[in-house]
Amino acid sequence: MYTALCAARDGARVALVSATPLAESSSYWAQGGLAAALTQDDSPELHMADTVRAGRGAVRESAARALCEEAPGTVEDLARLGVRFDADRDGRLALGLEGGHSARRIVHAGGAATGRRLIRQLSALVAEDSRIEVLEGRRATAVLASDGRCAGLRLHDGGLLASGAVVLATGGAAALWQRTTNPAGATGGGLLLALRAGAALADLELVQFHPTAVKTPNGADGFLVTEAIRGEGAHLLDASGERFVDELAPRDEVARAVQRQMVQTGAASVDLDMREVNPALFPNVVSALRRAGIDPERELVPVAPAAHYMMGGIATDLHGRATVPGLYAVGECSCTGLHGANRLASNSLTECFVFGARAAKASLGEPPANLAALRRAAESAASGPPPPLTPASRMALWLHAGIERDREGLLELSADPHPLARLIGASALTRTESRGAHQRTDFPDRDPALDGMHVTVRTRREPVFESWT
Repeated sequence: MYTALCAARDGARVALVSATPLAESSSYWAQGGLAAALTQDDSPELHMADTVRAGRGAVRESAARALCEEAPGTVEDLARLGVRFDADRDGRLALGLEGGHSARRIVHAGGAATGRRLIRQLSALVAEDSRIEVLEGRRATAVLASDGRCAGLRLHDGGLLASGAVVLATGGAAALWQRTTNPAGATGGGLLLALRAGAALADLELVQFHPTAVKTPNGADGFLVTEAIRGEGAHLLDASGERFVDELAPRDEVARAVQRQMVQTGAASVDLDMREVNPALFPNVVSALRRAGIDPERELVPVAPAAHYMMGGIATDLHGRATVPGLYAVGECSCTGLHGANRLASNSLTECFVFGARAAKASLGEPPANLAALRRAAESAASGPPPPLTPASRMALWLHAGIERDREGLLELSADPHPLARLIGASALTRTESRGAHQRTDFPDRDPALDGMHVTVRTRREPVFESWT
């Protein structure tokens, strides 16, 4: 939505295709905020240093620099668009602290309801903008390319959309895993659209596991307890009630520590103690836990890791351009290399806005839509719904591409019926080391020769390492 608004603001006509109502976007569930250096004791340089440190030697530093330098202006622009960010009694932005950050720099709206507030405001602006046509209830089934460049889209009802530029903002793929914090639709549909059109994907082996997803037998299983709660003093406790990890270490480190505790004790979870945290700061989390029968003001919350965020995606440059001219990708479906092997908390929402604006501006330079090229492409393009995701494939990803993996399991995954599961397995096999979210028990050490290298895949080609500047 922000990309559409930015493009329309610069005079473009935009069609916004959404399979669901805009308010049902996965971003609606985002509890974290936007990371941006906004105080005198912080700076884009410090923010970048934290991003690079968390990314375990795999961050594309030019992408990190772009995000960290442009993030403060993004927050200002969203405020101008009517997003009301949380403020203290003196009217200054109330900044949160999350894992891996060396300063308070997380901007929230409505506490842990940031995604909800953003979606509500941006969808209202999109609906009011005469230059944006919203096509809700429509689904793209093919990105159409002709003469080596993107020409538009085919929709599920057979309709064609001709466009000089197509921007995919289709979200991530963490719902491919059996245990996940993501809504059911986050299964990488946009990645498959891009792959079919000839675009490269990258870093598919790098999926982040969030350490504090609720572990219960009822409908709240997998509910994400935001990292910001640990930033306000919540602790992780082992079976004896003792702390066992720095709760504000980078996410991969905390998730592995939780996993180790569970393996050592045979328990299905560890405990999150948020009894000393002011419940008024996180009303939606507290109410969700109470609906699940857990009173976080008096009880410990059982939590365990779950697949949460895809660092990989459609390979793009710093302006969202994919490897097929005229095709762009932003947000979690993209891979600029910003997150490296372990995303720094709350950089993901910031990424949506910083690179969404960059993609909007770059797309204005594409040649106008060519209806004849679109029709030619439609005659030959493969189309159809994404392949079904079976419980067996989800279990295979959880077992063989979870927090720890090895060659035997990845070989099995590489033969899975689901195309993204196969590519994830093949990419993880290619990365013969342990780094961030990718931990191989048969290659437990980080390989310095692979610093800054990205596993890149294309249709009918073996994965290869690429170095991005």
